[in-house]
Amino acid sequence: MIRVLIADDHEVVRQGLRFVLAQEEDIDVVGECADGLRVISRLAAMRPDVLLLDLVMPGADGLAVLQAIQNGSTGWRPAVIVLTSFGEDERVIAAIQAGALSYLPKTTAVDRVVAAVRAAARGESVLEPGTAALLVRQVRDGGRAQPLDVLSPRERDVLAGLARGRSNRQIARALSVGEETVKTHVSSILAKLGLADRTQAAIFGLQQGLVPLDSALDDRSI
Repeated sequence: MIRVLIADDHEVVRQGLRFVLAQEEDIDVVGECADGLRVISRLAAMRPDVLLLDLVMPGADGLAVLQAIQNGSTGWRPAVIVLTSFGEDERVIAAIQAGALSYLPKTTAVDRVVAAVRAAARGESVLEPGTAALLVRQVRDGGRAQPLDVLSPRERDVLAGLARGRSNRQIARALSVGEETVKTHVSSILAKLGLADRTQAAIFGLQQGLVPLDSALDDRSI
């Protein structure tokens, strides 16, 4: 039996995947998780062969989960299929660089998702044509990954705020999100970039050219 863990913050998606996979005699869904931190904490106990992973989840996003698996902090290393609504080039490259075996949009046909699970259990990849073409371009261009590739677009926005010297509250107001959401993003940024604190993150953001040096000032009007 192929043991599968489903990680997605939308219950309807989890239920749909569980229903589809339950029809297959050789696949056993051993659990579901609605946030990334729960995935990280449960992998060793659930010991799935394959992890179906969304990229955007509360607690810790899919990239943070992938990196935790890669560095061994989860205590268990499943084959990972990213199944997500997001298809931006930077997300695809970052996920595959972080260890994802397959990257599929949520619009993928049911039978292809099932085929991807079986392929992942064999250590094989299944990629949509657009994703395959992107990887070919990446190799053709020399595979030059940028340090910021591991961050999601929203995490880049938060990092830019840090580089400007803004507090979590100021960043939250500027991005129209909750302060706790910004705090979560800051923690994720530090983990992904291997930085010790927000000061190092601010310096890193400036070094990467996220904001001009003359913009690295507190914006007290926010």
